[in-house]
Amino acid sequence: MKYMALYTGTPQAHAKSGWDKLDDKARQAREISGMQAWDAWMTKHKGAIVVEGGPLGKTKRVDGDGIKDVTNAIAGFIIVEADSHEAAAAMFKDHPHFAIFPGDSVEIMPCNAIPTMEDL
Repeated sequence: MKYMALYTGTPQAHAKSGWDKLDDKARQAREISGMQAWDAWMTKHKGAIVVEGGPLGKTKRVDGDGIKDVTNAIAGFIIVEADSHEAAAAMFKDHPHFAIFPGDSVEIMPCNAIPTMEDL
C-alpha cells in the first residue's frame, strides 16, 4: 500500500523551535546536521520510497469563485510504501523535519484507488 506523507510547518512550531534566535553559525550547524540526518533517513528508507517528493512553494486555491492565493501548513511531501498505515507512520517517528528543523509534524495518509464505474 502507498502512503502520502505531508510535512507540515506552522508559525507557532517555527517560533517554538527557537530557529530565529540562533546566530548564523549555530543555524548553519543545525542546517548541516539536519540535512545529514535527512539524508540518513532517506537512505534508511530507500526501499520504501516511491516518490521522493520535496519541499512545496506557495499555494493557489481554485474553486467556484476563481483562483486565489492561500496559506496552509503543508511544507513538503513524500510517498512511501508500507505494509500498514501504522508501519508507514512509524517510519516518520523522530523525523528530522521536526526533530532538528523547525517543522511541525508529518501527516501520513493512504493513497486510495480512484473509484471506477464498476465500483458504483
